[in-house]
Amino acid sequence: MGNAQSYVVASLSLSSVYLFYAYFYCSHKLLETNVLHSDKLPSFAYLFTRYVVKAVSRRTGRLHTTCTKKKGEVVYTVINCRLDSGLLRRFCSAAGYGWDFPDSEGRDLPLCFPELLCLRLLLVVLSDDKFSLSPAGLVRVCQSVKTLQPVDELKKGQFTLQVRVLEYRPVDAGVEVDIGLCATARSGCPIWESVLTLLSQNQPDVLRGCVPENVSRSELCAGQLDEPEPSDVKQVELRVPCSAGLRFVWSFADYSPHRVFNLPARLFGYRSQAALSLWMLSVCLAEIEKHKGVGAIAAPISVKAHFVEPLFAPGKVVVKFWEADEEEHHSSARRINFHMEQHGSSKIHVAGLISRS
Repeated sequence: MGNAQSYVVASLSLSSVYLFYAYFYCSHKLLETNVLHSDKLPSFAYLFTRYVVKAVSRRTGRLHTTCTKKKGEVVYTVINCRLDSGLLRRFCSAAGYGWDFPDSEGRDLPLCFPELLCLRLLLVVLSDDKFSLSPAGLVRVCQSVKTLQPVDELKKGQFTLQVRVLEYRPVDAGVEVDIGLCATARSGCPIWESVLTLLSQNQPDVLRGCVPENVSRSELCAGQLDEPEPSDVKQVELRVPCSAGLRFVWSFADYSPHRVFNLPARLFGYRSQAALSLWMLSVCLAEIEKHKGVGAIAAPISVKAHFVEPLFAPGKVVVKFWEADEEEHHSSARRINFHMEQHGSSKIHVAGLISRS
């Protein structure tokens, strides 16, 4: 009996040592360099731990000067990446493109899909010691996406992903940070670029997802909010199911701590902010492509989106889109405005503008 217990204790000890070495020590050693290989990325367990430690030890809504004094910018690169067709199919199905979208001829990959490929790299950046904000409570207030070449180029071979911190800006509501995401072909030609503007609020009791009045970069994205809707607006009604949160986490492979920690509340039936900002933008672009044709989203294209109100599940939304007045913008290129609104009210969740780069 005593020998059996000793054997169990020894086995558990060896297993613990192995798990610590495989999931924590090796991940820590990987992040000693800013260039990673796609087949050797830090584990989610290690990144979760770093995220929680930073979230507990730092206050939201303020810059931590001890981080800004550390040398070097916060930038990480993953090389030799290859497209995950399974993840692409799940994304297309969840974002309204259809399960068979990747096999459709003459259609580019979804414009927001490369951001999914950057999610783990983004988690690495947010939990980095040199990142000057708390990773907890960051709210996406604005995003710009640009394609310089068809996103379909990512199918043709290996590519490189990069995420870097661009700028911090103190604002009345807290601190904004711009984070750049980039996908580059093996030849070195940039294919896709995006800039996320995240807000760390100094008032955590404020409804998360609502954009405060004095936000510098979001003001640049909000011009389309003031434009009146013409009479020829196209409207599409969509349902946001109760299972949206679980489905989005699985489909979008978004295992960020703040997303996973919210799942238990949804399992017990609490109404929660289930829809990702990425999902809201993707659904809008999918509906525009269905009704306007593939040329409306074809590269080179630039999209600016302003996230105004959070979207709760279950519920219903209305996606509206219309062509902007060309004379007003002094351009012959076609521009498309779009909104995602709460069904039955004028509350806007997302407002955006599509234009030619």
